[in-house]
Formats: sequence, structure tokens, C-alpha cells
Amino acid sequence: MSSETSPHKPRVAVVFGGRSSEHAISVLTAGAVLRAIDREKYDVLPIGITTDGRWALTADDPERMAIADRQLPTVAALAESTEGAVVLPVDPTNREVVYSEPGSVPKALGEVDVVFPVLHGPYGEDGTLQGLLELSGVPYVGSGVLASAVGQDKDYMKRVFTSFGLPVGPYEVIRPREWEKDPAAARRKIVDFAGEHGWPLFVKPARAGSSMGITKVDDLGGLDGAIEEARRHDPKILVESLLRGREIECGVLEFEDGPRASVPAEIPPVTAHDFYDFEAKYIDSADGIVPAPLSDEQTAKVQELAVAAFEAASCEGLVRADFFLQDNGEFVINEINTLPGFTPISMYPRMWQESGVSYPELIDRLLQAALQRSTGLR
Repeated sequence: MSSETSPHKPRVAVVFGGRSSEHAISVLTAGAVLRAIDREKYDVLPIGITTDGRWALTADDPERMAIADRQLPTVAALAESTEGAVVLPVDPTNREVVYSEPGSVPKALGEVDVVFPVLHGPYGEDGTLQGLLELSGVPYVGSGVLASAVGQDKDYMKRVFTSFGLPVGPYEVIRPREWEKDPAAARRKIVDFAGEHGWPLFVKPARAGSSMGITKVDDLGGLDGAIEEARRHDPKILVESLLRGREIECGVLEFEDGPRASVPAEIPPVTAHDFYDFEAKYIDSADGIVPAPLSDEQTAKVQELAVAAFEAASCEGLVRADFFLQDNGEFVINEINTLPGFTPISMYPRMWQESGVSYPELIDRLLQAALQRSTGLR
């Protein structure tokens, strides 16, 4: 479907917020996306999901979806009602969205042609929303159920990459049952990993993003607090050794002839923070270098690896792939993000801007690709 052949402008539901710890980042991303969508070409319906899971009708007001005085925005502050709920029918023959409030007759909001999910983390980026949209028969931007789930779970992501011969760094996983059954044995497992690979370690939730819940642990004394912080976000935790080198990112975007890689970017050392953490990314705004100062050979290699990671996880639409360029000159892939941030300072749109794809063009390309892609097996 396109605006040239359709009798109406395609209607885009921008779904944002969500139940994960990345709720505010999703709202920031939604604000940027709403600013960038061509209103001459698309009708837009903003739908926010509150932290308790209610689908709320929100104001189409990108200016209120920004950080103000270092305070992060929320869907609750944007919702038109404290009780009203938006319902997307789980019926592939009916794409009509309905809004209802207690004591009122439900109101039809019209049909939705495509969903642009800008949810980050569990309950949105992990395949759950994608599964709902598959059941509803509504096209959507980005990867499907499997790739979204793999992209969210760093344990299985690394297993997939390893099976495809992509280079990953040393890591260990502590699963929920291991910790619940014998915390002391699980802790020894991490200590043994440190004995083999050395300190410091990074302890992180296995299924969270935006550097939420990550702690750099320099010695045994900081381990228990790091485990507690990671488990506050996810009962499954990942432990990684420190990889010394440069942090390099690369965007992948699906074109008509297949996925292509952007120019890469470099995240320079963040002097005010131990690592590229949440505050460095979103509050203090670290200055990424675009394009990264790499040789032609290094640029070609990281672009090749980024596309290979996209294909290995069966991704669609878009991906940001994060790497370490080690001191020995070898790249190691750290992770992929199937729904990377689109905030004004986010690296994904900046890399594509430098590659010749403007922010509005990037949004349009993603929407058009989603409109032309069927749901179901493909």
C-alpha cells in the first residue's frame, strides 16, 4: 500500500511507552518519530502504554515527549484520561481501533494500516507486541517475533551469533532457577569466570537495554550489589569480561535489494562515567563520532559484520549493531538492537543521516517497507 495507490493516507499508530524500565526512553523516541513523520503522506494515531500496561489515547504533542529539567517524560502525563483504554482487535479481518472509558459508549477511532512500535525492552521490543500484531494481521515496522526475541535476550543472541561464526566476547549466564536454587553456587560461577578472564566484569540484565541495570564490577566487594541491581531488572543476568578497545556502532536498514549498512560511528570514552551508561546516553549526551575514524578496511569489515548479524538473527527493517574494536585489530560484536532509539541524539538516525538518508526519509522508508510486507510466515 502506498499513498499514491491508496484512496486514503495510510494511518500509522505510533505505539510507545510500555511496562519495561525503558518506558521513558520509548516516550523520547516517540516524540522524535512523531516530529519526523510526513503528515502530508500519513495520518497518525499516537497510542501510549502506561507502566501498568494500559493502552492510552495520548495527545499528538511531541514537545511534551522530551526531557525537561533532567526529568524524563511518561505516558501517564500524556494520557487524555486516567481510565480510558485503547483496544486493538485481535481479528485479522478488522483493523478498527476502539477507545472506551468506564460508563461511556466505546468510540471507534478508525482503522490502522500500520503500527510503528517504538517500545524498548520487555513487553514490546522482545516479540510480545509483534506476536499481538501478527494475530491482528496489522503490518508493523521492524523485526518479527523470533528476531525481536533473539535481539532482546543477550544470552540467546550470543548463541545465535556464535552458531553463525560471528565473533563474541567471553560471557557467563546465571538463569533464574540457578539463583533461586543455590545463590552461593551461582555466585561461585561468576567468581570462577573472573578468575579465568580477570576483573573488572560487567554484570547486566540479560533482557534489558539502554544500559539499564548494568554495573562495572572492579573486584569481589562490588559483586553482590551488582547482582542485586541486575536482578532488579531481570531475574536472568549476564556477566561479561571487559573488552579493551574502541566502541563502534553500525546501522542496518532494509532496502528493496536487501539490508545495507550505514557508515559506522564511534562512542568515545566517557570521562564523567565508568562506561556508556544510561545517563551518558540520555541525560549528559555523550558525543558520538560520525563517521568513525576507521580505515577503509575496518569500515568495510564492521559493515559486513553488521549485515551478517542482521541476517543471522532473521531481522527485518532496521538494526543497530554494537561492536568493540579490540587492541589487536579484531572486531567483536557486543549486541544488536532491533528497535534502536530515535531520539535527536540517537546514533542510529545520525549514522544514516551521514550515509545520505535523512531522518524523515528514514521514517518513511521504514513505514513503506512495513506496508508492503505481509504478516504471518514470510
